Amino acid sequence: MVPFGQQALLNIIVNIVFVAITWWAIQGVQFEKMIKKGRVQQARLLMILLTIAISSLVSTFFLNYLSWSLQLKHLL
Repeated sequence: MVPFGQQALLNIIVNIVFVAITWWAIQGVQFEKMIKKGRVQQARLLMILLTIAISSLVSTFFLNYLSWSLQLKHLL
């Protein structure tokens, strides 16, 4: 078992890394074509919310996969 402090630090680091990766990937999408003119603040908020939502899903998947793979040693 990993101590709680180390697990918490790993979770924080993984979440921040995936937020950065997701933000970088979302920069490639042209939201200007989908958003009404003059709605810059709403487009920025949408990008931030999408980044948080996607990175949360991806980091949860990654952390669950890591946890499950570490628990496999207890199978036998």
